[in-house]
Amino acid sequence: MILASAVLLGVAAAITLAAWYLTYDLGIGFRQAVLYLPFKLAYRVRDSAMRQAREVDAAVIYVISHQSRIEPALMLSLLPEQTLHILDEASARSHWLEPWRELGRTIAFNAEHVFVSRRLVRVLRGKGRLAVYIPDTVEPDVKSFRLFRAIARIAMQADAKIVPIFVSGTRYLPFSLTPAEQAPRSLFPGLAIAALAPMTVAELLQRAGYDNTTTANALFDRFAEARLAGTDLNRGIFYSMVDAAERFGASRVIIEDVVAGPLSYRRLMTGVRVLGKRFEQMSIPGEAVGVLLPNSNAMVLSLLGLISAARVAAMVNYTAGPANVASAMKTAAIKTVISSRAFVQKADLAEVVAAIEQAGTRVVWLEDINQSISTTEKLSAALQWHRPLQPQDAAKPAVVLFTSGSEGTPKAVVLSHRNIVANAMQAEARISISCTDKLLNVLPAFHSFGLTGGTLLPLLTGIRLFLYPSPLHYKLIPDIARKARPTIMFGTDTFLAAYARTAEDGDFSSLRFVVAGAEPVRQETRRVWRERFSAEIVEGYGLTEAAPVVSVNSASHNRDGTVGRLLPGMRMRLEPVDGVSDGGSLSLLGPNLMMGYMSADRPGVLQPLDGWHDTGDIISVDREGFITIKGRAKRFAKIAGEMVSLGAVEIVVQALWPEQHHAAVAVPDKRRGERIVLVTTAPDADAETLRLYSKQTGVAELMVPHDIVKVRELPVLGSGKTDYVTARRMAIDQLGLAAA
Repeated sequence: MILASAVLLGVAAAITLAAWYLTYDLGIGFRQAVLYLPFKLAYRVRDSAMRQAREVDAAVIYVISHQSRIEPALMLSLLPEQTLHILDEASARSHWLEPWRELGRTIAFNAEHVFVSRRLVRVLRGKGRLAVYIPDTVEPDVKSFRLFRAIARIAMQADAKIVPIFVSGTRYLPFSLTPAEQAPRSLFPGLAIAALAPMTVAELLQRAGYDNTTTANALFDRFAEARLAGTDLNRGIFYSMVDAAERFGASRVIIEDVVAGPLSYRRLMTGVRVLGKRFEQMSIPGEAVGVLLPNSNAMVLSLLGLISAARVAAMVNYTAGPANVASAMKTAAIKTVISSRAFVQKADLAEVVAAIEQAGTRVVWLEDINQSISTTEKLSAALQWHRPLQPQDAAKPAVVLFTSGSEGTPKAVVLSHRNIVANAMQAEARISISCTDKLLNVLPAFHSFGLTGGTLLPLLTGIRLFLYPSPLHYKLIPDIARKARPTIMFGTDTFLAAYARTAEDGDFSSLRFVVAGAEPVRQETRRVWRERFSAEIVEGYGLTEAAPVVSVNSASHNRDGTVGRLLPGMRMRLEPVDGVSDGGSLSLLGPNLMMGYMSADRPGVLQPLDGWHDTGDIISVDREGFITIKGRAKRFAKIAGEMVSLGAVEIVVQALWPEQHHAAVAVPDKRRGERIVLVTTAPDADAETLRLYSKQTGVAELMVPHDIVKVRELPVLGSGKTDYVTARRMAIDQLGLAAA
């Protein structure tokens, strides 16, 4: 009896001491600390952001992501006691929540409280505080989005500050509000609270970077930033992969290709450790090692093996030709390239390999490595699959990619672990995806879209990934889709149009949506996929330097003809361009922006990005924040002193001959400086028909190409983009301008 009493007294003393510590550390009341303590201990809550949130001067609205039944209990424990919490009906009636409801003021949510907002405005004007719980959805429906409008209106009327709060990890709790099939349950996941700095609606509008954005969109974007802030970007690629394996199950099948078949997280990471050990022996930490492999399990194993060993994976664009590949070896100071004899033979890359070796770079064959791996190595790796071979630093380089070269010589872009993980999580914060999805990726990993979006994003988020080695197999890919049954697919307009021509109507019927980038999506392509496959094409915009996604359309924010809205965590700035009245040159800032370039004149030396990155793209932005690409600065022709967008010319031509492919290029002109030439696959294209159509639609005469070059196919890069360098060369050759 005495012993039991002593134990109870000891426990009570420990609870009291812990509660007093929380009172001091977080600035909360003692009762709050006592009721918060079980959450703190059970879920190891990282809560340092809450002290700043508590100290915000009233009037303030805390906007909280409602992912599970415990957010109200957490916030009642951590927010100032005078905060008025607007609870959902279940939380307002729940018996277990009763002790926490006593910690603050609460009312049950109904339409009166939000849409007839005078009472709430009066609360805020009296230096009050509100806590509003927003349903956890990255693509809110019309009803849910009305909450953002209402909150923004209340905040404006009361001149209140807004503090978004996101508790990462709660959607995986047993009492999560997300269906179990989309969020595997865990009894004691670690939780982390992200609370952003307070901002008024006026400040949110000002920081948007464009005019006339709506208050609801400004709040929605800020709220999405809180979701992104809930991700620990310092974990890096390897540890983020381990986190995903532990969250979704190490035995979960996560990746598959057409040769090696499926792999679970555990088998994948075991292979990563085995290969990484060998890569350690042939390179030094921080060294760039080339990866010349197609979309396959072997490519992913090699990529992650290099990352585990703290090497930098330089993804070699084997479609760029021997000269460009040899140049890439020198630019990134690549001493070793990992490849496969079977792949080199099948893809007829003997000349590329010869160019690599002539550049002084050694080629290491995976077949040789595989034959030398012992059973002991495999067993050892299986026991340590969740451990990297070398210390991981998210701020250091992870990958080197080479720009597409669609308009000139490719450049080496250096991306850190943080850049890549940030971009994957930015996309997750904008588009609704879950572990119930399956992604078919045909885009090569040497292209940033295929690497981050098509390879690493699914591995980090539990989406099952099916890799196909080449996007050019137009007849085979529809058959693969019919058998694999993906729900998401990535592609470019050129590839998607080609697949549609060879596919049967049911081949892509499993798709929820298709994400398209790299080039504009034609209305004809969009129409065909909607009508034949009931699949929506979600168009986005990106660049290698941004790892790569910059903006994307979504279910809640979608506008045909645009590339969507800026991803959370990014800022944009428009600079005026001579001759362009309704747009400007785009510069970007964000956590996904590259570390910098490497150049041929300083091989292997990182030239850091200093702040904002000038994309070289000319864009316009509407009042909802939707971005329209008008063209690249290099893709404007200067005709008689006027700037003409070649991209705009292509849009006009596309409307006239929608089923064909077109490229507008600028060539020298003695009289007017430059003139526009149309390179097209339209067999019946003629200048007079184009001139008459342009006149009827009000297109300026300067925009009308007077020369037309007909080709069977437009030249295309391995990434799916139009190869404008080659198209321009074809135009010059056929028009006899080379000699001139």
